[in-house]
Amino acid sequence: MHGHSAIVEIFCDCHIAAGYSRIAPTRKPPSTDNPSRWDSDPENSSALESSAGLRYSLAPVGDGSIAGVHRNQLTREADSRANFAESSRVLIDRPINWRIAGWGVIAFTAILYFTRLGARALWSSEFRWAEISREMIRTGNYFWPTINGHLYYDKPLGSYWLVLAATWVTGGLSETAARLPCAIAGLLAVGLLILLARRLYDLRIGVIAGFILATSFSFVFFSRHASADVETITGELAALLLFLKYEDRPAGWWTVWLWIIMAVTSLTKGLLGFVLPIMVMGLYATLSDGWAVFGEKILHGALADRLRWVIERNRWLFNWRSLIAVSLGMAIYMTPFRISRAIMGSSAGLDMVFRENVVRFFEPFDHRGPIYLYLYVIFALMAPWAILLPAAIVQAHHERRLEVEPAKSDRFTLIFFWSTFIFFTVSGSRRSYYILPILPPAAMLIARLLTSPSERLSGWSRGLLNLGYWVFVAIVIAGFALLIPPSAVLPGLMAQLPTAPDRLIFAAMWAIVVATIIYTFRNLTRQRMMLSMGVAAYAAMVYIYIFAMPAAEAYRGEKPFAYAVRSRIGAQTDRLGLYRTVGPLFYLDPGAPLAEFDKPNDLANAVSAGKIEWVIVRRRDLPSIGMPTEILAEEASYPWESDYQHRNKVVLVKLGARTQPGA
Repeated sequence: MHGHSAIVEIFCDCHIAAGYSRIAPTRKPPSTDNPSRWDSDPENSSALESSAGLRYSLAPVGDGSIAGVHRNQLTREADSRANFAESSRVLIDRPINWRIAGWGVIAFTAILYFTRLGARALWSSEFRWAEISREMIRTGNYFWPTINGHLYYDKPLGSYWLVLAATWVTGGLSETAARLPCAIAGLLAVGLLILLARRLYDLRIGVIAGFILATSFSFVFFSRHASADVETITGELAALLLFLKYEDRPAGWWTVWLWIIMAVTSLTKGLLGFVLPIMVMGLYATLSDGWAVFGEKILHGALADRLRWVIERNRWLFNWRSLIAVSLGMAIYMTPFRISRAIMGSSAGLDMVFRENVVRFFEPFDHRGPIYLYLYVIFALMAPWAILLPAAIVQAHHERRLEVEPAKSDRFTLIFFWSTFIFFTVSGSRRSYYILPILPPAAMLIARLLTSPSERLSGWSRGLLNLGYWVFVAIVIAGFALLIPPSAVLPGLMAQLPTAPDRLIFAAMWAIVVATIIYTFRNLTRQRMMLSMGVAAYAAMVYIYIFAMPAAEAYRGEKPFAYAVRSRIGAQTDRLGLYRTVGPLFYLDPGAPLAEFDKPNDLANAVSAGKIEWVIVRRRDLPSIGMPTEILAEEASYPWESDYQHRNKVVLVKLGARTQPGA
């Protein structure tokens, strides 16, 4: 009976409430008509605690149960969060209304994620989402994902259905439609992280963490990229937020909604939608009171007592309502696969679930990156904020050694971070962007670093923070090089690269960032560091994704080549073949799957039978065709490209004609 209200309160509640359910304020909160005074007058710290929803007490339990003790611990935790808020020092030069700032983060994120979303042609793996959706529309079969008629069930169906739903908004299948679900999911993830960090700490940390996530390089990239990665992060954050909201009522009906969220999330990319939230929730529920309590309960006493303690700590899972919740979640997850099997008579979907999730984890068949991959790749994924991550991690563990509050909130963030890092590290299959779900907890750690009282900073944390900022300054100064023509500084073929696009816009943004750095050095404080890095991060993402990448489309040839092919052969795609490549299939938009060939003899037989007249082939494979060819259209090449890149371009050739000189 609480399930619907759980969802409504998470997305619509305008008040900050730590453990809102069954919690009553001990006193009337002071007026927050002027919440901006939080930061300018230490005597108004009561306004901060009321706006952060921290000074609350739980209704008495009185049953003496472990659950009752746990709720009393939550009461003390709420008090400790209030003390944490009261002990915080002024961290900004001017007053800030953090609620307005939060909406500002959402607005600026929307601008960054949606502006010119369809300006670029599809790139790399984006073709999968667009082409599978196109073929679903063409065949009318929405339960059988194919690329050129061949089954491609590497991902569940949910992410493709989201692309199809986006066509109702865009009016048709396009680059914008393919990317729109990820842009919406990215925006939701930023909002959910603000709410999650607000519940753990306060609104100020939530807003800062949300902005850090919103302006991290790879999160912007995947929020503007057709894929299923951001949807997974969004679903995980929604599940964790719901869990924390009802932490004091672990056996409530809200668990039904929890399993629904995880099931829907898992239908986008795979079982990570179940695994990641369950892992974080289980570890936090068990370790929320610290390693000392965990060790005492696990290492002492009868085995039955130890198991009873673990079960009691994880009542969110071990309760009779979970039987209903898990069954419903599994039913939602399995339904598309069962319908697919009923229609096509094949269990390929579930077979791929096992292959892509279980086999890939334990016995990887590809993407075998080194075990230390994520130690360094996170600095690229989370640029520019990752340069503060070492200081943030050191400081978080330092505060745990000091046993300062809010202890449980810090434990949750650290468990979220380290469990995600270890999970993807021990997986046998490693690829740079697999670790993307670590960005939300990393953003909270950095926000915590930037808002912790100065006297709590350890020497190592302070040193790493200053080092990180100096690295940031050096990178900004080096960015001036983008204004220099490549011919003046680069050797060989690279000297023929075009100049940076929209140089006036870049110069203006660079000057603004430099001005904020100069302002920071006038009084080097963390709040000014945060300001200058925030301006730089947003300016860099705007320039890269809204100006530079669309401008670079002039030097990408896949889409123009596809249009040239369609112009040359018209609607006769039934006589067009593909030789050792799939080509720009989405932009060719054939009415039926194109014939594919890997062997010259098969191609020669098809030509002799009059079935094939043209093929799309890479230049490097032209000699292996073994028959006369005439190039009718070709993907553009540029002076700065190497011979390998030139030979990797695709061309349209007419078979059986004389060879074009120089081909």
